[in-house]
Amino acid sequence: MLYAIISQDVENSLEKRMAVRPAHIERLNILKNEGRLIIAGPHPAIDNNEPGEAGFTGSLVVAEFDSLEDAQAWADADPYMDSGAYERVVVKPFKKVLP
Repeated sequence: MLYAIISQDVENSLEKRMAVRPAHIERLNILKNEGRLIIAGPHPAIDNNEPGEAGFTGSLVVAEFDSLEDAQAWADADPYMDSGAYERVVVKPFKKVLP
């Protein structure tokens, strides 16, 4: 089943994000290589794909997991959690309708 992992950053999280970004991307690439990643990316803090020092306010990952518990465990192990970049993460089942 698909799950949406919706993360909210702490204020001024950019430095914390950048410190562990390679490890964060590596985990996403594993999901991608397994054919389980639907979409992933951050929410820019301003209306610009390259927000610079404004940074990001959170992230969205939609991926396939065997269960809600597995999706939650994957989200809890994110390097952005360990670095303190994320304030909170919500994991919800997701039903893809379109496209």
